[in-house]
Formats: sequence, structure tokens, C-alpha cells
Amino acid sequence: MLQNYEINNETLAIIPISNTVSKVIEEREEFLISKRTFEIIDESCKFFGSSYKGRYEGTKYLTGLSYKAPIVVEETKDIIFFPTTSPRMETCNWICLNKILKYQREGHNSKIIFKNGIELVLDMSYSSLENQIMRSTLLESIKRDRKKVH
Repeated sequence: MLQNYEINNETLAIIPISNTVSKVIEEREEFLISKRTFEIIDESCKFFGSSYKGRYEGTKYLTGLSYKAPIVVEETKDIIFFPTTSPRMETCNWICLNKILKYQREGHNSKIIFKNGIELVLDMSYSSLENQIMRSTLLESIKRDRKKVH
């Protein structure tokens, strides 16, 4: 089990296993990290020069979104993650927007199919997942438009 982890280009999702352990799913491998999902997100933001709070405030400023807000973890590669519940909850998964190929209903749950073929079933409604993806896409779109202007 690893003590630390920084989100990178390969990171697909961060899944809570317990209140002290998270599973990180990358394109080619998985890791168990002895941290909560939120800690991994916050420390990764700090690794790239900000913090969760700073990234959250940036999203809020750009989009007006404040509840379950998506965040840009890393600027230059546009690594955008969104939470599946309130980020402070122990059950919160974090999903990388940029790695999703498609998503679909799976009974009362939702399934994400990532671009590399990995499938992840989440305990959340399809409409809630779709809403989080739309909100994340809004953030991505605003950022892309601002890059064109400057």
C-alpha cells in the first residue's frame, strides 16, 4: 500500500475503500493508497501549485457551480475531476472527465466505460452522473474558450 499518490495523465478514478484507504485506477494498473479520496485530490492539487480550495474557488468563479463542483487538478493537461457526492463524504468517488468514453444505466446504478476499455459501476443514478459530466464539460469548455482569447 502506497502512502502518497499524485494524479497524473494515467489516472482514471479514485475510489474509497474505507475511511482511510482509497483505490486509484490508472490506465494500466491499480494502487491502494492509505489516504481518503479527498486527501489525494487536495494533495494532487497542491503538487500542481494550488489546493482543492483554490481549484474549487476557480470553478465557482468560472461556472457559478458550488455544490459537487468539478475541479481542474492540473492546468496544462486539462486534467478535470468531478466528485460523485459531496467531496467531504467518505463515499465520494472522483472521476477523470477526460478519460470517459461513454456512460450508461446499470440497473439503479451507472456504468462508466473509459477510453481504454475499463468499466466502473458507480452507486449513483444515471441522471446524477450525467449532470456531473455536463457540469465538468462546462468547466472544460469555459477554460478552452479562455485559452483561445489569451
